[in-house]
Amino acid sequence: MRRIWGVLLIKQTGKIHSAILTGLVLAVAVLAGVCAFFLFDAPGSNGSLGPEYSYDIEHYAKIDSALILYRQVGDPIRTGLTKTHAVTVDGQRQLYIAGDRTIVVYTAQGRRQKDIPLEGEPTCLHVDSDGALIVGLTDHIVFLENTGVVRNQWEPPAAGALLTSIAADKEDVFAADAVNKVVWRYNRKGEILNRLGQKDPDRNIPGIVIPSPYFDIAAYPDGLLRVVNPGRHWIEACTPDGHREWHWGISGIAVEGFSGCCNPVSLAVLPDGGFVTAEKGLVRVKVYDAEGEFVGVVAGPEQLGWIEPLRVCKTPEECKAKGFDVAADADGRIYILNTFNSTVMIFEKK
Repeated sequence: MRRIWGVLLIKQTGKIHSAILTGLVLAVAVLAGVCAFFLFDAPGSNGSLGPEYSYDIEHYAKIDSALILYRQVGDPIRTGLTKTHAVTVDGQRQLYIAGDRTIVVYTAQGRRQKDIPLEGEPTCLHVDSDGALIVGLTDHIVFLENTGVVRNQWEPPAAGALLTSIAADKEDVFAADAVNKVVWRYNRKGEILNRLGQKDPDRNIPGIVIPSPYFDIAAYPDGLLRVVNPGRHWIEACTPDGHREWHWGISGIAVEGFSGCCNPVSLAVLPDGGFVTAEKGLVRVKVYDAEGEFVGVVAGPEQLGWIEPLRVCKTPEECKAKGFDVAADADGRIYILNTFNSTVMIFEKK
């Protein structure tokens, strides 16, 4: 066979059969398409849409002032960290920022209280009801006393796991895994009870779509876990055993929707039962009520001091925007972690 192909190639003087030439062209085209798919992944690889989805969104950067319901409090907190991943706040309004193999703790007055060193890179964290810290170290969970002493450590739930969010109640701990596209439910002994979000047509579960490594969850007073399905632009309400009760959220570039390949990237629950969400690409932080109806804006690109070009995605190389993280305290203040410059901005209602 190699000999036949060699003769055909060496003697190509216009006598190559048209069918063979057509076959070669088609083969090359197919191969190029396959390579492009694996190189750039599905729409949303690296955090935004491919060039065929590119469009100018500068028009949407300016937000009607009547929709902006919050104002910034004080100057941003400069953590001094190189790389940050998550922010949360406890019942005493102490602020916790995870990054650089460290958790930095600030008092409610904004004074840096302590740094807690970690054995790995923290990708998510949660302050438990007793003040202990539940930290995701990339692929596994570690429990720490508030002093930093390790209380317990659990094995990774699956090979290659990437834990991006943690939520907990008195009985269970939930961990969102962006690689395996499920939420792992543990009991307090560290045993896996079940997984949430895995595609199951018989239970009307469409599956979690995660084109980029942003996958957030939040516990809610009604006992249902809120799970962000970023590729579908909605938030699902799920029972602990994995039943999907309902979802809310719409896809769209207008202010009430979630734009791009995969938004929102982060979620927090407000004291009144509403939600705070953050988007990447077209960076904006917004508030929705308990039913998922749009209420207003916390901050848009201008309020967040955004200076990068505001495009969902122009080329695959540009699709690497970092996602902001959000948290809320018992008084309704909203904390926004800017992962580009590792600062935290605090907003309160006007």
